[in-house]
Amino acid sequence: MTSTSSVREVVVSVVLLSVALVTACGEESPPAEAVQTTTRALLDPPSPPSTGAYASGIYRNLFKEWNPALTDADVQAKVDALWNHYFQGGATAKLYYADGSNANGPKAYIFDTGNRDVRTEGMSYGMMISVQMNKQAQFNAIWNWARTNMQYQGTEWDGYFAWQCNTRGKKIGTTPASDGEEYYVTALFFAAHRWGNGTGIYNYEAEANRILNAMLHKQDINGGVVNGVTDMFDRVQQQVVFVPYFGSALHTDPSYHLPAFYELWGRWAQGWNGQQAADRQFWLDAAAKSRQFFAWTTHPVTALNPDYAEFNGAAKGDAFGDNGTHDDFRFDAWRTAVNWAVDYAWWAADPNQIALTNRLQAFFQSKGLTTYGNQYTLDGTALSTTHSLGLVASNGAASLAASDVRAWDFVSALWSTTPASGNYRYYDGMLQFLATLHASGKFRIY
Repeated sequence: MTSTSSVREVVVSVVLLSVALVTACGEESPPAEAVQTTTRALLDPPSPPSTGAYASGIYRNLFKEWNPALTDADVQAKVDALWNHYFQGGATAKLYYADGSNANGPKAYIFDTGNRDVRTEGMSYGMMISVQMNKQAQFNAIWNWARTNMQYQGTEWDGYFAWQCNTRGKKIGTTPASDGEEYYVTALFFAAHRWGNGTGIYNYEAEANRILNAMLHKQDINGGVVNGVTDMFDRVQQQVVFVPYFGSALHTDPSYHLPAFYELWGRWAQGWNGQQAADRQFWLDAAAKSRQFFAWTTHPVTALNPDYAEFNGAAKGDAFGDNGTHDDFRFDAWRTAVNWAVDYAWWAADPNQIALTNRLQAFFQSKGLTTYGNQYTLDGTALSTTHSLGLVASNGAASLAASDVRAWDFVSALWSTTPASGNYRYYDGMLQFLATLHASGKFRIY
């Protein structure tokens, strides 16, 4: 007897093959949205599991769920192509740049090609990509550069990282940006568990805990707020702050909320000054609070979130005298849906994350799957007509927490992306690589 799923697989494969043959024969191909709609009508809706990957050990491959004709080799080739492009490609492709060596070995940085600088965001993303790809040499080189040039030693900032350096390693943006520290910690923990700890700066677990202790206990370590430097997590609000410095510590950035990571820290943190139990409980509480926060900060119809927000989720647009632009859905905000979707995929702790993705994807579908802009007011008024790779990629990975059949259109769009080249490949490229790892089931907990 032929199962329903087998019939579905054959029909989908025939549809995709037919599209490929029409294109290959030089005939006019059907519009992309027509193909997506036809294909989607033949697929079952996605079914996010009720048990997360941490407990089950199962990481979904959305690409193969969308198109069962794809093989493991096809998906691996897609991931490998991104590595070859962004880490080993030519001058208009690569983001990874070797930068000599020091007493700790080779150094390398991830280059923000648009701004011509090096940022903790990209460096920590590069480390995370490297550990997921099992590339220890590149991981160590990036970490060596960050540890040498970006991390503060022995001042009130001790353990934190300057968010921005020039390519010679000089700090030019002196305060931290909290997402960098969050990714550094988790990438270092994964490295410790995947490869084992080394010595010195390559004792990954010790380095992760040092950063983690600074993030939660900076004011305890310093004996209060010194020269404006604060904890990176507000102890009362149980939320990550935008920047741990003066007034910037009084609000947050929704895309910095990473409950999937906090759950791990709640199991792995060594704890500061003998406070392991209390620290671990804080991280578990922070995960729960971030799940609540996603509901607070997203629009009830569009599910769009602002770049910056108050701790109650309300949009905040007056940071740094920027005329209020960050109370809209802009570049930081692209990443937030990935954060809640990965949290669902790993922990399955909040079913509302499925509802959020369904609403968000419905909104973007309404704006045209192949044409939607990259910036909006929270109620959905377009602020740009640019269709950006990074947002397309993020919306595809968000399908990890989706239960509507339209999600396959977003997975299809992610699969169809090609590596970015040129001056502005950095942010789009990093988000594309991370999203592809997530959607392929190759971004895993170690």
